[in-house]
Amino acid sequence: MKNQQTTRHTGRRLHRPVRIAAWLAFAAAAQSAFAQSAAGEGAAAQANPPSGANAATTGGAASGLAPAAAEQSLPAVKVSAAAETDSPLHLETPVSNGALGTRSQLDTPFSTTVVTGEDLADRQVNKLGDVFAGDASVTDNSNAYSAWATYITIRGLPIDWQNGFRIDGNPFISYGITMPYENLERVELLKGLGGFMYGFAEPGGVVNYVTKKPGQDPVTSLDFGYRMDGVLSQHVDLSRRFGPDGMFGARINYTHEAGKTYNAGDINRNSVALALDGQLTRDLDVYFNAIYQQSRSSGQTPAIYVSPSYIGTSLPATISGGTNWLGGTDQHLNTNLQLYTAGVKYQIAPDWTFNTSASYTKSTRDRNESTLILLNQAGDYQDSRWNGDERNQDIYWQGTFEGKVKTGPFTHQLVFGAAIQHQTNDYPAATAPGSGLLGDGNLYEPNLLRYYSGSGLQSYRTSEINQKALFLSDTVEITSRWSVLAGLRYTNYDQEGFAISGATTSAYGQNGVVTPTFALMYKLEPKTTLYASYVESLEPGQVVADNYANGGSVLNPLRSRQYEVGIKSEHASWSANAALFRIERGASYANSQNVLTQDGDSIYEGLEAGGSVRLGRSWQVAGDVMLLDTWYAKGQQYNGKRVAGAPQFVAAARVTYDVPFVPGLQVGADAKYTGNTEVRPAGDLETGGYMLVNVGANYMTRIGGHDVTLRAAIDNLTNRRYWMFQYDSYIAPGDPRTVSLNAKIDF
Repeated sequence: MKNQQTTRHTGRRLHRPVRIAAWLAFAAAAQSAFAQSAAGEGAAAQANPPSGANAATTGGAASGLAPAAAEQSLPAVKVSAAAETDSPLHLETPVSNGALGTRSQLDTPFSTTVVTGEDLADRQVNKLGDVFAGDASVTDNSNAYSAWATYITIRGLPIDWQNGFRIDGNPFISYGITMPYENLERVELLKGLGGFMYGFAEPGGVVNYVTKKPGQDPVTSLDFGYRMDGVLSQHVDLSRRFGPDGMFGARINYTHEAGKTYNAGDINRNSVALALDGQLTRDLDVYFNAIYQQSRSSGQTPAIYVSPSYIGTSLPATISGGTNWLGGTDQHLNTNLQLYTAGVKYQIAPDWTFNTSASYTKSTRDRNESTLILLNQAGDYQDSRWNGDERNQDIYWQGTFEGKVKTGPFTHQLVFGAAIQHQTNDYPAATAPGSGLLGDGNLYEPNLLRYYSGSGLQSYRTSEINQKALFLSDTVEITSRWSVLAGLRYTNYDQEGFAISGATTSAYGQNGVVTPTFALMYKLEPKTTLYASYVESLEPGQVVADNYANGGSVLNPLRSRQYEVGIKSEHASWSANAALFRIERGASYANSQNVLTQDGDSIYEGLEAGGSVRLGRSWQVAGDVMLLDTWYAKGQQYNGKRVAGAPQFVAAARVTYDVPFVPGLQVGADAKYTGNTEVRPAGDLETGGYMLVNVGANYMTRIGGHDVTLRAAIDNLTNRRYWMFQYDSYIAPGDPRTVSLNAKIDF
C-alpha cells in the first residue's frame, strides 16, 4: 500500500522532505562506496557501483580518494524523485470480478471503471452520480440524502438497487443509502450484465464499494469539510499494525456531517467503518470488517411522476434543484445501514488460494415523502404522500478456490466455488393518509401541504429470495498472446411474495438456471488487450409499485444477453479503452391501462470510448464518449420507440494542471454533456440535453511539520437548470451550483 502522505496518483512531484530523504540516502550510499575504495575494494566498487550512483561518484571511488577528501570534492547532485504515475483509467488496478476472481481491468473482458478514493476526495463527491461524472456510459439520476441516492443508468439501463450493489464483494440493499465516500479506498463498476459473476441482477451493471483496509504504513489523518448551504463534516482515518512483526492490523474511519443542505433540508449522519486483519501464518490470513451508519434527513426534494394522463407535448419549464418550494420539513428519510463480514484466506500452494467469507447486512428506512403527480405542461400536480418503515436483510456466504494448472502446452487460470444468499424484504402495511392524496399544487408556487408522521409504523414480510449457486471459470492461455475464457454459473432460485396475513400471494422457483459467459482475448502487446465476450444474466422478478394498477404483484424474472467487443491499453503517458456492445433485455413497462407488464424486448446498441494523456509534466487531459441507440422490439406496444432513460449521446472531459510555480497546487475542470433522454416508453416526452461544468483546486503543503491538503470544488459552475431523468416516468430538477471546501491534515 502506498503512503498517501508522500505519493499522488496524479503524477505530482514528491514533497520536499521526501526529496531531502532521497538525497541523504544517495549521499550515504556514495560515502559507503568511497569507504570501500579506501579499503582497497575500489575495483569491485567500480564494477558494481552502489544503486543510484552516477558516473561522477563511481569514478571518484576508483581513484582511491580518502573519504574526507571525497566528501569535499563531491559535485552538486540534484535528485528528483517522481511520484508513481497512474492514469485516470487505472487499467492495471486489480478489481473484484465475483466468480471470475480478482484480475486487473486490463485482463477483464468486459467494460469496467475504477474511481479511486483520492479522486473521490479531490472532487468531493456527494452522491453516486458524482462518482462516475467522468464516465460517459453512466448517467446521473441520483439525489443525495433521498430515496434516489443510488439511482444511475449505465448504457441506458437502470442499476438494480436490490442486487446491483456490493461492499467488498458482499451484497447489500442500497435503496436510500448515501455511502460515506470518505471511508472508501475505491469504487469499482462492472458495466452491463453481471449474472455470471454475481447471480441474479438487472443488466445495468454492478457497483462494488471497496473500503479502506490496514496497510503496512501507519495512517493518522483528520479532515474538515463544508458544503453549501451549511453542511459541516469531520472525518478521522486511523490505521496501525501491531503484534509480532505487525501480525495484526486495524483501521477505523469515522465520518460525521450535519447542517443545512442546498435545498434547505437538514442532514445529520454518523458513519463508522472498521477493518481488522490477522496474518496468522505465512499462508493464513483472517479478516473482519464492519460498517455502521445512521442518517437522518428532512426537507428533501420530492419525486416527480409524469402520469399517463399528463397533458402536453413537452415537460414544464425547468426549475432549480435548490428550491424548497416542492416540499417541507415534514418529509424525511431516516436510514440505518449495518454490514458485518468475516473471512479467511489461505494460500494452499504457490499457485492456489482458498477464500471464504460470510456477511450479514441490514438496512432500514423510515420515510415520509411526496410524489408529485405531474398533470400538465403548466406544472400543476397532485401531491401524493407515502409513509412507512422498511427493512431489508441479506445473509451471504461464498467460498472460492483460485489457481493455475498446466495441461500440456496450455495454462489454465481456474476459479470455482459456491455461494448462498438469503434476502428478506419488509414493507409497510399501510401508507398514509387515506388514499395518499394531500391536495393540488404547482411547481412554481410554494407547496403548503403538510403531513407529519411518526416512526415505528407496522410492516410485514413482503418477499423472500433464496439463491444457491455453483460457478466455474477457466481462462486458458493458448499462447503468450491468445487466451480463451469460459464460465458457467448454476443457480437454484426461489422468490416468494406474501400478504399481510402471511399467506403466499406469488411464487417463482426454478432449479438449474444456467448463466454462461465466453470471451476471447488477444494481447497486441503486454499492456494492450483486445477482447470479444458474451454473457447471459437473469434479474429477479420486479415487485410492482403501488402506483400501477397491478401494484403488489411480482413479475417473473427476465433474461438478458450481452455481446461486446473491446480494447484496453495502458501506457506510461497515455491510456485508452473502447467497446462496441449489444444488450438484449426483456422489456417491462406500463401499458395504456397502467398495468406494469412484461412484453417483448428492449435493445441497446452502442459505442463507448475513452482515454487520457499526460502532456508534459503539468497537463493531463481525459475524455469519454458514448453513442447509444435503443428501441423496443417484438412487443405489442411501443415497437421501434426509444427506450425510456437511455440518452442518445453523452460526452465527458476533464483537464488538470499542476501549477509549476506553486509546488503542490493542482487546478482542474471537467464537463459532461447528456443528450436527449426519453422520459417514458411512449416516446412523447424528453428531458432535453444539458451540459454541466465543474471546477476545483487542490493544494498540498506542510504546516507545523505535517502534510496538509486543501481542496475546493464548485459543481454546476454555470448554475444550469435542467430536468434529470430518474426512473421510468420520473424526473427531478438537477442539483444547483454548490461549493465544497475541505482541509485534511496527516499526522
